[in-house]
Amino acid sequence: MNWETRVTELLNIQYPIIQGGLAYLAYAELAAAVSNAGGLGQITAMSLPNPEALRAEIEKVRTLTDKPFGVNFAIGMYGQGYEPMIEVARDMEVPVVTMTGGNPAPIFDILKDSNCKKLVLVAARRQAQKAEELGADAVMVVGQEGGGHLGRDDVGTMVLVPQVVDSVSIPVIASGGIGDGRGWMAAHALGAEGIEMGTRFIATQECVHASEVYKEALVTSAENDTTVIKRSLGAPARALRNEFTDQILKIEAETPTYEALKEHISGKANTRYIYNGDAAQGFGWAGQVTGLIQDVPTVQELIDRMVAQAKEIRLKWGQV
Repeated sequence: MNWETRVTELLNIQYPIIQGGLAYLAYAELAAAVSNAGGLGQITAMSLPNPEALRAEIEKVRTLTDKPFGVNFAIGMYGQGYEPMIEVARDMEVPVVTMTGGNPAPIFDILKDSNCKKLVLVAARRQAQKAEELGADAVMVVGQEGGGHLGRDDVGTMVLVPQVVDSVSIPVIASGGIGDGRGWMAAHALGAEGIEMGTRFIATQECVHASEVYKEALVTSAENDTTVIKRSLGAPARALRNEFTDQILKIEAETPTYEALKEHISGKANTRYIYNGDAAQGFGWAGQVTGLIQDVPTVQELIDRMVAQAKEIRLKWGQV
């Protein structure tokens, strides 16, 4: 069965399936597993302490796979501190760079003489149009169902994706609420040419940095067991609901300032849960797709299952 789209051609991958950036979790083992299974794996740059660490992680990925992979830059929270990291990705000829949050223009400037493919995560039609104008090769469009940081407009994937498809000429990749072959085919029906999954890839065996508590919570949680924090700061983000996120929401209701919230929404609070499973002192990002997660397979098993589901759907559609 032919899985080619402009996304597979652009990224030189077998299936148009991209693993999300996953702060503090997306490292070489997971990225290589996704790439080896036919998708595009990614490592997260800004969770690493310095450019030398990023260089080492890129080198490690290349010992585990000979397939294309990406490096994700969550630039929204880091000012200009990401520039030395981008230079590492450029100098090491990383095949793909993805950007989430913030203005991607400075990154595009650094990469302008490279062959690196540039993908930008957006949460609104106007952001997608701007990304195309700046020179993005594709946009990833996240609806409000997604985990982690979202757009401010609370628009769902089913509505947002076709809006963006109709407003840009570059390939569109759907994100938010996708965790199986059915979601993948639904994205294509909306006009997307690929998908990005974040939460679903956390609940895999190769996401070795995620605690068993976190993975088990993704398996046992329903779609209504997530909550949106940081809305009072203008930076809404979806996480698993637990006693710690309840504390965050209480602070937001009573003292909605960054100073009051900063210790609760920090990377340290995030890693206390995702690494150590401490639900009383930390939180973990998760999308509503957690309601579809029922096991912790290998990445290969997950993608094989998705391909089988997608084949069945396409045969019903009369496609070969």
